[in-house]
This record gives sequence, C-alpha cells and structure tokens, in this order.
Amino acid sequence: MALLTMEPGNFSNRRLIEETEKRDHVIEPINTLRCYMNIKSIASAVHYEGKTLPDYDFVIPRIGASITAYGTAVVRQFEMTGACVLNSAQSIVQSRDKLFAHQLLAMHKLPMPDTAFASSHHDTDDLIKMVGGAPLVIKLLQSTQGKGVVLAENRKSAVSLIDALRSAETSFLVQQFVSEAAGQDLRCIVLDGKVIAAMVRRAAGDEFRANLHKGGLAFEAKLTAEERKLAIKAAHRLGLKFAGVDILRSSKGPLLLEVNSSPGLEGIERTTGVDVAGLVLDYIEQRSFGTRPRMRKAA
Repeated sequence: MALLTMEPGNFSNRRLIEETEKRDHVIEPINTLRCYMNIKSIASAVHYEGKTLPDYDFVIPRIGASITAYGTAVVRQFEMTGACVLNSAQSIVQSRDKLFAHQLLAMHKLPMPDTAFASSHHDTDDLIKMVGGAPLVIKLLQSTQGKGVVLAENRKSAVSLIDALRSAETSFLVQQFVSEAAGQDLRCIVLDGKVIAAMVRRAAGDEFRANLHKGGLAFEAKLTAEERKLAIKAAHRLGLKFAGVDILRSSKGPLLLEVNSSPGLEGIERTTGVDVAGLVLDYIEQRSFGTRPRMRKAA
C-alpha cells in the first residue's frame, strides 16, 4: 500500500501504519509533493525520488487542504495505474470545495443551514438577509479544523468582514448561525455506506466552533435514525467511501454542516473506543483481494 501524506508521524497516519503492519502488509508513506507524473495513454506512472513507483494494490490519500489541487492530481494518476484508492480524486475535490459540496448536497435535497455566496459588494445586504440576518457564520471555501470560520455577531461586523474578504479577493460562504445547537455538533465517521463511530463535540468557553483542535470536548454520541441516514447520504452523494460528516442538531432536525475526506482518528478513537483504523483496514483488505484491471504496459 501507499500512504499519501505530508505528515507520516501524526496520530492518524501512525494508527493506519501500525494497523497495516500488524496484519503483515507492506505500507509505504509517500510525500505527496515529492511525487511527479509521467502522463501517457499507455503506461502512465507516478515517479518518486528518481524512480518509478510500483503498482500498488491500494492507495490511502491523506491530502491536506493546502495541497488539494496537486494532491488530487497525484491520486488521479494512481487511479490511472489501476490502483484502488480509499477516496477517489474526484470525491476529494468535491468535498474539499465548500461551495461545490453545498451545491451538490443541495441538489440532492439534503438539509443544511441556509447558505449564500456572491461576488459583488453590491449584494451584501441581500446576502445577509438570505441567511436570516446576524448573527451569521462566514467560512472560507478551503477552511479546515475550524480555521477560516468566523462568527459575525451583528450586522455591522458582518458587513465589515464581508467587505474585508472581498477586498482581499478571497472566496467565502455566508451561513445561517444555528443558535440552538449551543456550540455542539456531531462528528460521524462513515465507511463504505455505514456509520462506524460518532461523537458529540462541544465548544470550549465562549468559542462557537466545536472542533477539538479549538479546545472542544468530545463525548460518545447516540445517533437518531435520521442523523445516521443523513451522514450516510452525505458521504455517498460526494462519492466518499471514508468520511467525517459533521451535523448540527437544530429545532428543524439534523442539518448537514460539512463533509471531510480525511477525518482525523485520534479524537474519535479515544472518545468512542472504536478501532477506526482497524475497520478501515478490513475494508481495504476486502477491496484489495478482488481482481483489478491494470493498464497495459508498454512493450
């Protein structure tokens, strides 16, 4: 197997490596940005440190937000060699771009907080009205781990933030603030169409973001059938086999917040006791032992 990552030593990657080696498989951590590609109609290949990489049975992409474009190009190249991948390049692209993801999920009628997007500063007033006014949440399109997510508590601060982001030519979403969620959300881990673990994340102090990276607390969650169904549908609609799906509990029922193609394992494993890495390896073994087409090699 190949593990595409810039951080082979972080908890999630160590767990995947440990679980793989425990089962006597071979896994090679590969620096995503050090890969380069030979693109041909026959015998396309991925090169690394002056050598052609072998035909891997399986590739686990752990692509950071800052290298999405190049990272997904590398994943796509591995797909061209016939390797199975945990998440396809297309599914990663769809989930990573928040605007694209919201449009796809809305197309399939999945419930979400009211969300708006515009380019012109002339539309600011209507943009704010679309999401029910202030307070509202502003999100950068490529934000992760709660970074690039800001709460505007009143209309004046919302207008100032929107104007500042537009002046910087930065793309962002404006989203309804769901006050009754009370700084809590659900993180559901979906694998191959099933929710395998779930936790409640609670924001610390006055923080409105429940991300554990922001000091939030976590507790094991008991999902309703509706919440479980929403998480599975969200991952499926974005084409993800393995995903972290974030859901808000609102007075209108569960609302889909976002979908992560490279969910961290530390918080969910320690909170729930579920061996997520082991279940991922179970899935990989089931997929890998089947026959896969290979591209014809050049003579």
